[in-house]
Order: sequence, then C-alpha cells, then structure tokens
Amino acid sequence: MNDILRDRLLRKLDALPEDKAYQVLDYVEFLESKYAERPAGAPAFQRAAETLEDTLRAGRVPVNIIRGTMDAVGKAGRLLEKVAAAGKAAVEQASKKSPENQKANEKVEETPPGQ
Repeated sequence: MNDILRDRLLRKLDALPEDKAYQVLDYVEFLESKYAERPAGAPAFQRAAETLEDTLRAGRVPVNIIRGTMDAVGKAGRLLEKVAAAGKAAVEQASKKSPENQKANEKVEETPPGQ
C-alpha cells in the first residue's frame, strides 16, 4: 500500500466514531480473509490484546469500556516493551567483556590450579 493511500485511510478512520471504526475493522478483516496475499502478522502481545478486544466486542461490552480497557492494555504493552529492551540491553552489556576483564581472565587461566 502506498503512503498516500495509507494516510487517506487513516484520516478517514480518525473522523469516524469508535463504534463505526469497529465496523470498518470488521470489514477489513473480512476482506483480508478473502483476498490477502499474506496474513497480517503481529507480535504475540498485540495478538493477545486483539483477542481480548474481540472478546469484549463479542460480549457486547459498551465501546467506552472497551476503549478504557484497551488503553490500559496498550500502556501495559508499552511498559513490557521497555522492560524487554532494558533486559536485552543489560544482557548485551553483561556479555561484553572489557579488555581489562579479558586480560584478568587469561591470567587466571594460565595459573595452574593449587598453586
């Protein structure tokens, strides 16, 4: 999809009330199931959030309740992304050895045990 079409669609969606936007989503998912060349992939947390949202919609939960729930889920998702990034950075930092640490490890390895 080209950028102009994507921007046009987003602009039109932003103008709709939320309950109508859900109708558009339903139609897009129908079209995707019929005509998509490849399925739209999403990270695991995103898929879980979408499943929750679909379950709430199927239960006829009011749109304002769904919005509040999904806002909270979105905030939790962003927090998890930050925690994951911090964990990854910590692992990368710990796995990097400074030249001083490498030299100290080499000296320890050269010394025979028990002396």
